[in-house]
Amino acid sequence: MSGLSPNIFLIRIYKMRRILYFLLLITSIIACQNSASETVVADTILINGNIYTVNEENPTAEALAIKDDKIVEIGTTDAIKALADERTKVIDLEGKFTMPGFIEGHAHFSGLGKSLMNLNFLRSESWEEIVGMVAERAKTTKEGEWITGRGWHQEKWTSTPDRQVLGYPYHDDLSDISPDHPVVLRHASGHSLFANKKAMEIAGVTAETPNPAGGEIVRNSQGEAIGVFEERAMKIIMNSYNDYLTTLNEEELTARWHEGIKLAEQDCLTKGITSFQDAGSTLEEVKRYTKLAETGELDVRLWAMIRQPYDSIKNEMSGFPLVGVGNNFFTVRSIKAAVDGALGAFGAWLLKPYYDKADFEGQNTTPLTELKDLAKLAIESDMQFCVHAIGDRGNRMTLNLYETMFEENPDKENLRWRIEHAQHLDTADIPRFKQLGVIASMQGIHCTSDAPFVEKRLGRERAEYGAYPWRALINAGAVVTNGTDAPVEDLSAIESFHASVTRKRVNHPTMEFFPDQRMTRAEAIHSYTLACAYSAFEEDIKGSLEVGKLADIVVLSNDLMKCTDDEILETEIVMTMIGGQVKYQP
Repeated sequence: MSGLSPNIFLIRIYKMRRILYFLLLITSIIACQNSASETVVADTILINGNIYTVNEENPTAEALAIKDDKIVEIGTTDAIKALADERTKVIDLEGKFTMPGFIEGHAHFSGLGKSLMNLNFLRSESWEEIVGMVAERAKTTKEGEWITGRGWHQEKWTSTPDRQVLGYPYHDDLSDISPDHPVVLRHASGHSLFANKKAMEIAGVTAETPNPAGGEIVRNSQGEAIGVFEERAMKIIMNSYNDYLTTLNEEELTARWHEGIKLAEQDCLTKGITSFQDAGSTLEEVKRYTKLAETGELDVRLWAMIRQPYDSIKNEMSGFPLVGVGNNFFTVRSIKAAVDGALGAFGAWLLKPYYDKADFEGQNTTPLTELKDLAKLAIESDMQFCVHAIGDRGNRMTLNLYETMFEENPDKENLRWRIEHAQHLDTADIPRFKQLGVIASMQGIHCTSDAPFVEKRLGRERAEYGAYPWRALINAGAVVTNGTDAPVEDLSAIESFHASVTRKRVNHPTMEFFPDQRMTRAEAIHSYTLACAYSAFEEDIKGSLEVGKLADIVVLSNDLMKCTDDEILETEIVMTMIGGQVKYQP
């Protein structure tokens, strides 16, 4: 205070207090403005719902709020209404059961599209019905053009053809009604096909045509091909079909592919599927999907596995993985291969011979040396490896390969490698899924769809303890996902959910396939949502209804946690929402 009078000193103190007060006032105003600007005003709110979140910490709710494409709040209807203004879209759920959108855990997107354009035999109950459908298509098809279809399964027909080998009919009836059209009809599993006489002639098939490694031409007792080609033998016919495609206009082929993709998307949305894990895309398809995602033309979120031979992709991994292209509409972060075929086509690779084909143990469709090359490529490229394995030997060999790769690469952790299908397991291998951190990427509907012939193929003991053993895998701590393998089966998540919790066939409710292995309702929903998200490294953005996650939501007519088993099958999709946008509403 030296040199200053008391009055001057007090004046200065007063001025400093005023300045401080002014600064505090400005700070308060700014804080209030920031607070006001941070108050969330939702774009859309869903109220008065029966919301099942698949979030253990907050399992149920009445309402949620969406801003942009994400969930910003979950709670009571009153609390969520407070986040709305005159611009907010309000959707009254009217008490309907609401949950995360179904994630199809293993299916074939472009294959589904093709099946929706071509002949579809999934519901066909006899060979005569299939022949009749081809005859009708032949009437409107130009001479020389190929007729294609998919979905037949000889084990699911209500009658057995008079002339048959292992239940497969001879080609004669089909050839008689299509003499001017080559015909190729894929088995429901995709692991065998039926060709008519014209197609076999074009492919040069004779009694002397040898079986390729990993495949078989089904023949009669005189050594003549009856028309069925299993596993790698399919290439004999498909090579000729692909040669035919090269003669068509490229623009027309591309347009047909895009048409199929739009049909597949529509099928997904009407069935509550918001994300689709595609089990095998070519690099060319990956380019097309990437472009669609970047231009905002995808309506369903895609997660794809690259499936091509090792030699064709070993130098093409630069730029992979692709994650979240087009605002999380397209991701590629895995490589797909197959160690064996399908049980229905005697292609599953077994530890012991087939019960109904005592001299045969199935097919190793991809040499183990190539599988190891692909596994190494996946490790080097930071990609997941996903191997189709159906038979107990196929699953064991895949687990052995994974274990070897993990031991050789101890610095690589949390790889989440998958076995696609994992249908038939030796009980000794069930604990290995948890021990190795391998995901069992399974399909509930396969169990009940295949039920009529599984015991015939495997015998009772293997069928009871190792066929579609969801309960044993879950009890052992393994991650089990769900799906349909469409177009092998219909894309219906509702039917696959029903199969998962009942192990009963839709049209034969008294046929119950070893029900001790069924899932609980909560486990089945988890397998179709958060488990699938986890299996794709996407659990932080989808699979449950939580703040910060994508607003991918399905509204159903029935409560899947409480309705009766029969009511499950009556459940309808009321609304499908992706990224906060209503994509389907009947």
